Amino acid sequence: MSDTEEIEDVAPSVVPSAPGPSVPLTESYTYHSPTPTAPGPYMLGVDEAGRGPVLGPLVYGVAYCPIAYKPDLEEMGFNDSKVLKADTRSSLLDVLSSDPTNLGWSVEVISPQAISNGMLRRPPTNLNKQSENATISLIRQVLASGIELSEVYVDALGNTEKYQAYLSSIFTGIDFTVTQKADSKFKIVGAASVAAKVTRDACVESWAFEEDKGAETSKWSSELGSGYPSDPNTVKWLKGAIDPIFGFPKLVRFSWTTVKVLLDKQAAAVKWTDEGQESLVKAFESGSGLEKDKSAVARDLHLSSVSTL
Repeated sequence: MSDTEEIEDVAPSVVPSAPGPSVPLTESYTYHSPTPTAPGPYMLGVDEAGRGPVLGPLVYGVAYCPIAYKPDLEEMGFNDSKVLKADTRSSLLDVLSSDPTNLGWSVEVISPQAISNGMLRRPPTNLNKQSENATISLIRQVLASGIELSEVYVDALGNTEKYQAYLSSIFTGIDFTVTQKADSKFKIVGAASVAAKVTRDACVESWAFEEDKGAETSKWSSELGSGYPSDPNTVKWLKGAIDPIFGFPKLVRFSWTTVKVLLDKQAAAVKWTDEGQESLVKAFESGSGLEKDKSAVARDLHLSSVSTL
């Protein structure tokens, strides 16, 4: 699912899967509702919120219930969260938590830092792989809690048939359906969509800047826009938030092209001193005199030969 709408201004409510007020999101985490106790087998839906934005976390959500509970689920109003108003989504998260005997849900919140670290490392862990890891991790954790899963529905982009085959090879005995727009086709995926979207919105709306620690007021505006790089309000915030030395606060995904371009244009240039290969070669050259058989590295580390090949 791609949630492109502006974050709506609604009355704040407690979202158990989001950090509390004034609590910075410093690392990725997973939240689980109480484990349902109704007998199985269960069906489970998977969806995400926040794949495209340059600001805030990517949140993966799952929702699950007994297959026998499906008629009840169909009447609860779950749907693709982007077609629902914010207050409706919030109410539906309450509904999802209202019957803990039959309904369970979990979210994995992937911090902006974790997203960027993965995409900027060598070799990179791209967003598809991070999404895949989150999905697999959540399913494994639900299974580890004792829930018997027989059907799993996943909202995904790209080559859904290949992804479906891959998940089926990992979780043998479970019937997987991986398709685009699954959040509008299957109510259990719509429920997962709501859990992910409400959690992400709560994280962003109440974002506590870790960099403000000790300050009476924040140096950053709360007018973030939608968080998407195509949003003029978000671009305006980014331009006003940049520090020429330290770049951006941890709300920002440094791996996004929009951010890289702004850093190149507005941040201070950094000159990296590269001594080239000469110093490296010199470090391994043999010494002279009593040290003729030892390189500088061997001398500094007090290494000695124990045999000759």
